[in-house]
Amino acid sequence: MKDAGIGNNKLERGLGLKEASALNMIDMVGIGPFIVIPIVIQEMNGPQCMIAWIAGAILAVIDGFIWSELGAAMPKAGGSYYFLKEIYGKETWGKLMSFLFIWQTIIQAPLVVASGSIGFSQYLTYLIPLNPIWQKAVSGTLVIILIFLLYRNITTIGKISLLLWIGVFGTILWLIIGGATHFNPKLAFDFPKGAFNFSWIFFAGLGNATVKTIYTYLGYYNVCHLGGEIKEPEKNIPRSIFISIGGIAILYLLMQLSILGVVDWRAARSSQFIVSTFVETIYGHEAASLATVLILWIAFSSLFAVLLGYSRIPYAAAIDGTFFKVFGKLHQKKHFPYVSLLSLGLISFIFSLLFKLKEVISAMLAMRILVQFVGQAAGIIYLRKIKPKEFFPFKMWLYPLPALAAIVIWTALFFSTGLYFALGGAGFICLGTIVFLIRSYIKKDWPFLN
Repeated sequence: MKDAGIGNNKLERGLGLKEASALNMIDMVGIGPFIVIPIVIQEMNGPQCMIAWIAGAILAVIDGFIWSELGAAMPKAGGSYYFLKEIYGKETWGKLMSFLFIWQTIIQAPLVVASGSIGFSQYLTYLIPLNPIWQKAVSGTLVIILIFLLYRNITTIGKISLLLWIGVFGTILWLIIGGATHFNPKLAFDFPKGAFNFSWIFFAGLGNATVKTIYTYLGYYNVCHLGGEIKEPEKNIPRSIFISIGGIAILYLLMQLSILGVVDWRAARSSQFIVSTFVETIYGHEAASLATVLILWIAFSSLFAVLLGYSRIPYAAAIDGTFFKVFGKLHQKKHFPYVSLLSLGLISFIFSLLFKLKEVISAMLAMRILVQFVGQAAGIIYLRKIKPKEFFPFKMWLYPLPALAAIVIWTALFFSTGLYFALGGAGFICLGTIVFLIRSYIKKDWPFLN
């Protein structure tokens, strides 16, 4: 497998299976689950919220087949950018789809980073009382630290990712063991009356809750954005995806069950610092403070992986000639896309100072689902028809059922984000299409060829 890049500007394939899996998993486990747990309990109104975590894991596995097949076949920096372009035609509709992906990434990626940094600063208030101004200062400083740590070659970053993952895994394992040794089944299975009344209200709640749980699973595909830096990508990309999903699903389910077995769900659904409350109930305030520090470690680790993966997307578009050329520059000695990293980092810094965390999860999902997730799920079916079998080193099980299921489920989740966010996401895509058409008209490119 050749290195990714142009001419002598080549990304280094320095990430093995361990590093790839670690980056995926620390991307998936950020501040998200610790914020989402109370919300999921609210949406489902009881311990039956476990169903939403299982539903999120199932969707991740189904979608993971699609990412694995595409990532193994096209292991290049940028992931979805190349997938969409190859699927829908390099000189026709693929240009529009890949442009729309970059269009949403320039805004959506910094929003993801900013939301994590804002969540970090808010969780920090359990330890240190901070007014809103100081919270913003913490958020912005965190982004700057991330840029500093990522400003180095990929081999060093792989080693850092393993160190960060040790903290992530150790913290969650501690929480699970604490819950297991203090588990009260009467609390954990204290279902309210009508908990399993499968009415439209139940499924509406399940849809809303699953939107939140799938947010915490997102990141299993991060390795695809780093495809140009993965060793033996045809093997390690699929393996790292399923290792990540399986490992994180088990951890989330055990962590949610542990919390339900210690903290009454009626109190848990309104807790701003649910894990800190959980640990304080078992071990006291000092232990809760330590748990909060570890949660902040996890949040930081996740943002490290997120910004790393996203920084490769504008780079991929630039070397392909569809984005500003400056984003295709690699650091002369360390061989990483420093312009792309610094640019997304700067926008993330600005967003971390401007925005609030409220409702950002639904907004980000609504912006991404149609082009990236539905677009790839539908596209893999078409790609199977036009490409020879040898094009796919990895093939999904039970084809085409995972792809068809992904289309239906992602579409349902798109509308579950709420009318406001669904319209906003669709509107953003329409605006991007208009920008693409104007740009193509000026350049006399498709669909305005002479």
